[in-house]
Amino acid sequence: MTKHYELAVIGAGPAGMAAATVAARHGVRVLLLDEQPGPGGQIYRSVNRSPHLSSNILGRDYLRGARLVHELESMRVDYIPDASVWNIDRDRHLSVLMAGRNAQFTADKLIICDGAQERPMPIPGWELPGVMTAGAGQILLKSDAMVPRGGVVLAGTGPLLALLVTQYVRAGIVVTGILDTTPTGNLMRGLRYLPQSLLACEYFFKALQLQHTIRRAGIPVFKDVSSIEAIGQERIESVKFRSSAGHHEIQTELLLLHHGVIPQIHAALAAECDLKWNAAQLCWHVDADRWGRTSITGVFAAGDNRAIGGARVAESQGCISGLKAAHELGHLTSRQFNLAAAPLRLSLTRHLAIRPLIDTLFRPSIDHLLPPDHTIVCRCEEVCAGAIRQIARQGGQGPNQLKAFSRCGMGPCQGRQCGATVGALIADAQGREIDQVGYYRVRPPLKPVTLGQVGSVS
Repeated sequence: MTKHYELAVIGAGPAGMAAATVAARHGVRVLLLDEQPGPGGQIYRSVNRSPHLSSNILGRDYLRGARLVHELESMRVDYIPDASVWNIDRDRHLSVLMAGRNAQFTADKLIICDGAQERPMPIPGWELPGVMTAGAGQILLKSDAMVPRGGVVLAGTGPLLALLVTQYVRAGIVVTGILDTTPTGNLMRGLRYLPQSLLACEYFFKALQLQHTIRRAGIPVFKDVSSIEAIGQERIESVKFRSSAGHHEIQTELLLLHHGVIPQIHAALAAECDLKWNAAQLCWHVDADRWGRTSITGVFAAGDNRAIGGARVAESQGCISGLKAAHELGHLTSRQFNLAAAPLRLSLTRHLAIRPLIDTLFRPSIDHLLPPDHTIVCRCEEVCAGAIRQIARQGGQGPNQLKAFSRCGMGPCQGRQCGATVGALIADAQGREIDQVGYYRVRPPLKPVTLGQVGSVS
């Protein structure tokens, strides 16, 4: 049996919660689907049950998510957690796995709020136990207060890296080293964006506080790091790298990698939405207008899948898309919609003012996007960078042709952990731009699902 709603929202992060709440407040019948056990997304993960809510370990910004959850819970929204959307079509028909059974939903309007994922950072040895992403380390901290027993090394670039180090310091975790891969010239290139960034000056104060905490903790920071390699047999034992001061090796049982975040685009691709290449952020994102409307009628996108903007931007975009959906469904007049959307647009402009500076400061070097030949790129199918380069030099024109020759991108993750790297490797081998190479085509199922589950309709 297929259930129908006026509006379906995928993802219960800041954008999804805001979109569902605003639409429901104006009388829209809303379905909110999320694959996590509770609302919050990655940025506010487990905010309604985190063991750190009564402490300052995660910071005040994290607690903002509790307000969004409270507002969502006060609305008449059909919220379904632990719901994995494994197929979407352009007619807004959703196939969802819930409690091991397949459910079908349709909607007049659909808002995709899939958020972001960490940019793949393949280094030699990244498949060893003990090598994780910084986001995974933060998930364990937020959800279950799980922290490293010994020291931890963090490597990469981006605001999340400094935030996680600060959270670890507050939790009493020993951080034995920060391997900063930020190119040295980024700061000078970013200075031209400084004047406009002052509209969002609170971000500067947050950054200064994070850096002060790191310096006060006396954590060794290595600058201009390259050639990172995880060393070990059964698990990681040490990390080797080169910095501006020479070659180094640090003994560690845990290495956390992070090269910023990129949009989650697989759900939008399944709905056949157009993508757009973002040269500043070096990633693909969903192409949408200022209200969040995509190239497919009735389908919206809000939050970081529309380009990385952060939690406050995602929240404003979710509100705007929720309002626009309510307007198009006849629950708001044009005047009511414009009055409600105006302050949200102003907030969006202010919080986006910092984005060009952040994108420039933390833009990874292209060298870090092109791993050595012996490095595994597709972990699902164990395809190395050298094999990808070889196929590209033999005439493989893009990720989809390469997939046919190598199975790269055909594993359970559907290319989420290799797509960005594959595009960069092909472009480099052929002397082309990444946006000319394109991205994987996406076919159902978007998430692993068994034939038995497909056939069991609830």
